[in-house]
Amino acid sequence: MHVARKRFGQHFLHDPGVIARIVAAIDPRPGERLVEIGPGLGAITLPLLTRVPELHAIEIDRDAIRHLRAITGESAALHIHEADALEFDLGGLDDGRGLRVVGNLPYNISTPLLFRLIEQRRHLRDMHVMLQKEVVERMAAAPDTEHYGRLTVMLAPWLRVEPLFDIGPGAFRPPPRVMSTFVRLAPHAEPLRIEQPRCYANVVAAAFSQRRKTLRNALKALLSQEEIRAAGIDPGARAETVPAAGFAALAAQLARKISPQPD
Repeated sequence: MHVARKRFGQHFLHDPGVIARIVAAIDPRPGERLVEIGPGLGAITLPLLTRVPELHAIEIDRDAIRHLRAITGESAALHIHEADALEFDLGGLDDGRGLRVVGNLPYNISTPLLFRLIEQRRHLRDMHVMLQKEVVERMAAAPDTEHYGRLTVMLAPWLRVEPLFDIGPGAFRPPPRVMSTFVRLAPHAEPLRIEQPRCYANVVAAAFSQRRKTLRNALKALLSQEEIRAAGIDPGARAETVPAAGFAALAAQLARKISPQPD
């Protein structure tokens, strides 16, 4: 039996009922191009292969790859890419149809992997992934609520977050110490306009670096009180009360300050 490797953050799904719910939520169609991140021992891979003529899988664990090839009989429908998903270029798989990404994302790299996927969003139709429940709560939070924070605001301009259902530890081997959530992520048809993403990221990072500080204090190295007001934001507000559109306005102020427009 393949032993889960801690360094890869592996927890292998085995519950047939959960697997069936996942495949039903994805609802793959033959004309779609699917990419599975971290297929592991093939719990989702096998049922997906019954629904689509081909499936691309990104896996870093060579032992898992050997297992996948064995259980699929070296199927020509399964294209395995031995690679680190954090470094993989999805653009090479996009044939113009856009990609549907699925997977049980390793919890130890879930946040940087989400940002890596966002960087490649022009190639994505949607994503259906398993994540730690706490992470999904942060992703889907509304302003001025307990879980609203930097992750929420960094995802909000690009993705619609739809939590689908929770999954208990017993559905995995070995069981994780946390609850999991299966979530649907889809690029917005009309993303929030952000001219300089780096300015947006810098403003968000500074604003949430010390949550209890007001924006006038948290952003003082980037923007003056007058510039914060010019963005339509109260300098006395705290970061957790400001929606993504507010941070976009603050980022626009910073962009103009760094690169002023000629008269």
